[in-house]
Order: sequence, then structure tokens, then C-alpha cells
Amino acid sequence: MYPNDVLQVPLFHIYTHIREFFVAEGKDGIIGCVALRIFWNDLAEIRSLCIHPAYRKMGIGRLLVHAALDEARLFGIKRVFVLTKSQKFFEKLNFKTISKQSLPIKVFHDCLHCPKYEESCDEIAMLIHLRGNKKT
Repeated sequence: MYPNDVLQVPLFHIYTHIREFFVAEGKDGIIGCVALRIFWNDLAEIRSLCIHPAYRKMGIGRLLVHAALDEARLFGIKRVFVLTKSQKFFEKLNFKTISKQSLPIKVFHDCLHCPKYEESCDEIAMLIHLRGNKKT
């Protein structure tokens, strides 16, 4: 069920970060997910975006990313980045390509555990500046 481009993580990692996730549910169960990891008061990351292959190209990924961005706005976060291989998808959502070196080193904590850490990472860093605030 996992696409080849999704990094698999140990089950304990999912449990320790479960509150970061948004899920989309279909009649057969969960059909997609995304996580929002907050790094500090002005920076967060969109991560773990995954849509079941049978439900791709239906706008579910866009809805999940928008839900995560809405939560970032709720917390007053102004910058959200993503490390991705799906550049065109995120460009459609107004993310702009940036240099990985422009991200704080703390962001790369997870990279130390990635099987591609020693190899050449093929992910692209992208960033969106959020406007507005959904605080109530």
C-alpha cells in the first residue's frame, strides 16, 4: 500500500507524533494523511503527505495540506516549509522553491535517520509565507 517515495518510519514514531496528523477517511477507512510539525513560533513543516493510490487526483491532498496550513495560521505561524519530490503539486498551492541551506539546521534532525542521508537527497525544499490569522 505504501508508494515507493514515502519513507517508512517505525511504529513508535507514528505514536509519538500522532497529534500532528490530519487524516482523510473514505468508506473503506483512512485514504490519506498529512502532518504539521511546528518547530517554533514562526516556522512549521508539512510532512508525511500520503494519499492512497485509488484516491489520487481527487483533491484530497490539497484539502489535507489546506487543513494543516489553517492550523498553522491558527497558531500564528507565518512560514511553512516542505521537503518534497512533488514540486508541481506544492507549486499549485503557492509554495516556492528555496535552498535547503536556508532552513535552520534543527529542521534536519530527522534527516540523520533517513536511509538517503549518506546518499544524495533528492527532495526539494519549498516554502509558503502565510497571510492572515485564524485565531479566534
